[in-house]
Amino acid sequence: MADLNTELKQYIIEALNLEDMTPDDIDNDAPLFGEGLGLDSIDALELIVLMEKHYGIRLASAAEGKEIFKSIQTMADYVAKNRKK
Repeated sequence: MADLNTELKQYIIEALNLEDMTPDDIDNDAPLFGEGLGLDSIDALELIVLMEKHYGIRLASAAEGKEIFKSIQTMADYVAKNRKK
């Protein structure tokens, strides 16, 4: 699972152009939105695209995304259970 966490962090850094960050800068359990990484609703759209592109996962609703995108760990858990690629 640690490899999946690092992979997700790298994809997020690339997709959101977080050039000054490395995967080590992102805590697995820190919130992605608000106080943690500080992502916003536009970034959420990028995360949805990332999930589909890299893992073949289509989210059914925004509410589902809100739960999945709480942290790197919640994303990794969801990807591990639902990935198609």
